Amino acid sequence: MSLSRRTMILGSASAAAAFSLLPPSTAMAAEPAAIIDTHQHLWDSKRVKQAWLESAPEILRATYGPTEYAAATRGLSIRTVYMEVDVVVEDQNKEAVYVVGLCKDKAELTKAAVIGGHPASPGFAKYVESHLAGGFVKGVRQVLHADTTPAGYGLADDFVRGVRWLGEKGLSFDLCLRPSDLADGVKLSEKCPDTRFILDHCGNGDPKAFHPELAPSEKPWHEVDIWRRGIADLAKRPNVVCKISGIVARAPKGWKAEHLSEIVNHCLDSFGPDRVVFGSDWPVCLLGAPLMDWVTALRAIVAKRSAEEQAKLWAGNARKMYGLAGI
Repeated sequence: MSLSRRTMILGSASAAAAFSLLPPSTAMAAEPAAIIDTHQHLWDSKRVKQAWLESAPEILRATYGPTEYAAATRGLSIRTVYMEVDVVVEDQNKEAVYVVGLCKDKAELTKAAVIGGHPASPGFAKYVESHLAGGFVKGVRQVLHADTTPAGYGLADDFVRGVRWLGEKGLSFDLCLRPSDLADGVKLSEKCPDTRFILDHCGNGDPKAFHPELAPSEKPWHEVDIWRRGIADLAKRPNVVCKISGIVARAPKGWKAEHLSEIVNHCLDSFGPDRVVFGSDWPVCLLGAPLMDWVTALRAIVAKRSAEEQAKLWAGNARKMYGLAGI
């Protein structure tokens, strides 16, 4: 979890206690027959250390494990892909061992994982390879939007070399970037044409940029045009997929589905129906709403799209991308 993400978390503390109550929609899509949540976080401070969590709002400083996730998604036909939680470097191996163990347990909802790792580090390949047995690890993420991360960091030769290696192994790399750095994501995808990239959180689109009236005293993370251009340029890259996730955590108090729709629809229209996947970003989503409210809002936003497109977004594309046949 980066400093920028931490800044967002701290700024959302007051909104965390007042979740949005979504009004009934006259154009609500049917409940998805199946969901694959490609962005499930799980954490327990007794198991691994997350330095960023120490200053996070109280709502996030709880234990969020498989039991809590199952309760948050009760009633949904859902399976998940675990997403690394930015633990301290010395605990990355411990985190990976834990989540691979979850994936091996057929009773668990977690079926695959994206583990944390630093592509530029000397031992990167050895570390990742040590967790590939069983085929549960599908990719790697290193968040790149920390305030201390300079622009262009992900374009350094050692970093590019590590990301190319992921492609050689059939593994993906999650792009978690500042909106102002989306152009760097384009360049990295060009340098690594055989690696699949997953753009997290709609490129970190900020609902406040589109609806400043909801939080007039808060500065949005980006200008609308910069974000729009970045998404459009990334969508031109055939090896980039967009994850429809994360934006509800930035939504200010009083949000409704319509306040998220411009971000979601621009991503869906830019990437097309075959290169988008759903993610909950649970429990970080709790800063804006419970997971079920995010699902309800997204159902409303995509209601007018075809049943086939909706099924691909909720599960079909993820099933193919992560090799989850039968899930």
